[in-house]
Amino acid sequence: MADPISFELVSPEKLLLSEEVEMVVVPGAEGDFGVLTGHAPLISALRPGVINTYAGTTIDKRIFVAGGFAEVTAERCTVLAEEAMPIDDIDRAEAEARLAAAREAVSEASSDAARDSARMELAVAEAMLAASAA
Repeated sequence: MADPISFELVSPEKLLLSEEVEMVVVPGAEGDFGVLTGHAPLISALRPGVINTYAGTTIDKRIFVAGGFAEVTAERCTVLAEEAMPIDDIDRAEAEARLAAAREAVSEASSDAARDSARMELAVAEAMLAASAA
């Protein structure tokens, strides 16, 4: 059993999670990465996806994040998420509606900035729907 690492997940609204975990796997912009005690310092942008926390070798919690940043030190992993919620709280019908609205926004975008924003929302909606199905 590995020494636990302190994990905190913060959204703009509140502190969602603050606990000791065996390991946390985070959806980094460059790919998923796992964090254990003693990890090298790191700051990473996040892509839309799922954070998994582990108790031993078992996934303890699964949390959807829409993006944000992770800061890792040897003792701690802190995630500042743009939007976050437990996988079990995702309403599939709402996620499908969000996906449809994002697709429409992409097709109706009248500027590059609007198109980029709509594509980001599309990526979030797709990841949320995929997370709800897993």
